[in-house]
This record gives sequence, C-alpha cells and structure tokens, in this order.
Amino acid sequence: MRDKRPFRPLLPSRAADPIRDAIAPEHSMAPHPTPPVRRLAPAPVEASVVNSAVYRGGCRIETPSNLSEALRSLPDESSMAWIGMYRPSEEQLLAAAAQFGLHELAVEDAIVAHQRPKLERYGDTLFVVLRAARYVDETERVDFGELHVFCGPTFVLTVRHSESPDLSAVRTRMENDPDLLRLGPEAVLYAILDAVVDGYAPVVAGLQNDIDEIETEVFSGDPKVSRRIYELTREVIEFQRATRPLLDMLSGLSAGFEKYKTDEELQRYLRDVTDHATTVVERADGFRQLLGNILTVNATLVSQTQNEEMSALTQASYAQNEEIKKVSAWAAILFAPTLIGTVYGMNFDNMPELHWGGGYPFALGLMVLICAGLYTIFKRRGWL
Repeated sequence: MRDKRPFRPLLPSRAADPIRDAIAPEHSMAPHPTPPVRRLAPAPVEASVVNSAVYRGGCRIETPSNLSEALRSLPDESSMAWIGMYRPSEEQLLAAAAQFGLHELAVEDAIVAHQRPKLERYGDTLFVVLRAARYVDETERVDFGELHVFCGPTFVLTVRHSESPDLSAVRTRMENDPDLLRLGPEAVLYAILDAVVDGYAPVVAGLQNDIDEIETEVFSGDPKVSRRIYELTREVIEFQRATRPLLDMLSGLSAGFEKYKTDEELQRYLRDVTDHATTVVERADGFRQLLGNILTVNATLVSQTQNEEMSALTQASYAQNEEIKKVSAWAAILFAPTLIGTVYGMNFDNMPELHWGGGYPFALGLMVLICAGLYTIFKRRGWL
C-alpha cells in the first residue's frame, strides 16, 4: 500500500505574476492607486503528464485522464499505475506528490533538479535520480538529461527534465513483454535503468571516435587541437559523473534482493544492467586517462616544435653574425688605406714628406702593410 503519511511541501508555491505594481510618475509625488493584480491560475498537473496507464497482470487495463482516477483505477495491490511527467512546474509536481504520498525530501530534489545520480529509499518508496546522455553527431557534443523515478508498491512516477531518455520506447517494450511487466514497479525501474545504461553505448562510441580524430590531429600538428582536447576532457568528466554513481546504486539494489524478496528474473536482469554499467564506467575511465596522455604528448610535440623553431632561429642568427663579421673585417681593412689617402690628400704646404720623392711609394707600401696586417689578424680569429 502506498504511504498514507501527510505530505508537507518544503518549498512554498509560487504563482505566476505577470502584472507588476504601477510606478509613480517622475514629477508627481501624489499617491496613485495600484491596479489590481491579476494572478494566472497554475496549469493543472495533467498538463505535464505525457502518458499514464494502469496495468494488471502485465496488461494495460485503464488509461486514466488524471492522477486521482489513476489511483482509483487500481483494482488491487497486484495492479500498478505508471505515470510519466515531462518538465512539470513546481505546483504540478507538488500536486502529484500529494496524490502519491511522496516524501518531501525526494520531492524537493525533484523540484530543484540538477542532482547527482543516486538511490534513496523512503519507507516503501524508492527515489532514483538518473543522468541520461546522448551523442549529438551534428555538433559532436554529448547532451546530458536528468530523470527522476519514484517507485512505490503500486505505482511508478517518472519525471523528465530533458528530452532524453525517451521513455515511450521503454513503455512499449514493457507492454510487449507482459511476463516482465507483471512483476510490478521494480520491473519498470530496472527497464528504465537498462534503457539509460544502453543509451550510454552511442556516447561511448562517439567519444571514442572523437579521441581517434584528436590523435590524428595531434600528430599532424593542428594548432587548434589543444582546445579540442580540453573540451573533450570536460565532456568525459561530466560523463563520468553521470555513470560512476550507477555502480553504487545498482550495488544497493542488489543488496536488498533478499530483504525485499526480489524476483529471480529481475535479479538476473539487474546483474546484466550492472555488467553493462561497469563496462561503460571502465571505458569512461580509460577515455580520461587516454586524453591525459594525449595532452602530455601534444605538449611534448608543441615543445619539440618550439625547440626546433628556436634552433632554426639560432642558426639563422649565427649565420647572420658570421656574415656581419666578414663585412666588418673587410670594412676595417679598407678603412686603413682610405684613412692614409685622406691624410696625404689634404695638400697643406707644411705637411711632412709632401716634397719627398719617395712619399708616394711609402704611402702605398704603408697601405699594403696595414691591410695585410689586418687581414692576418681577422683570418686568425676566424672572421675571414
């Protein structure tokens, strides 16, 4: 039987208020009457219900139009109501919680959303938070969704806050398998877990393909690969946050098999889900380690490229310096005879050797001697 405990909502109801108080004119201090505030009536809870059905013996017997009718349609404790809600408002979720007698802490988590995957038991009701994921090929990104599941003795209430996962496929699968569906709410819970875990497989394949592309880009020298490695690492970390808690959740369900007398078929079903979840978690851990190694290799290759560029720049600078030394050496050699010729070309009357007959050969010899001396010095120092 469902919990009869009175429901106490933690969060106050917030009604929509589209009309605000009028603001007084800028130049008038006289009081003005405030127009009446027209409050919009909250949408009924049924507006957020995307599917509802009552099952007995694995077959649908009713399709109720509201939650109260769904509960009244339960003929006995062997029947089950399965209600699916999509992005309900706070008022709608509080109304549903009051109908099913849900614990206020679980309802608060469902209202706030953005919860980490977890499993909580409140009396005879299980509250499960799941993070679904899907790989978007167009953008090569991973899109994460959130799903809350309330699983009681005679009901299953699912609250989706995103497009994924598509629970209509789960409902169709269960309705096509009456033997499994007649096992009750726990069978529905395990089917939802299986759908969420199976939905991780395309994500794993997409991430693997992205990593393969990144490896190619790293060794091809693409300068934009560092940013892509960083973005993909963030996605893998988020994927780990969505998948790793599943192992503890499934372990907790397994620990309660004997206490809650879980059907053997459901036990095998859960073990299969656990195997798949373990594989996904291991792959995600491997992706993160591989991306860390790729980032290290990329940093090494970038450093190696920079070192090669610096070496080439150094060699070019060295070659330039050698050329400058040669030019400087020849300039110095040519400067000596220019200096001597400039001195003896001033033509002053009182200059020494001006009227000497050997002055011209002496000047030429002096030029040759100085140039030869400078050439010998520069040659020994390797400038020439």
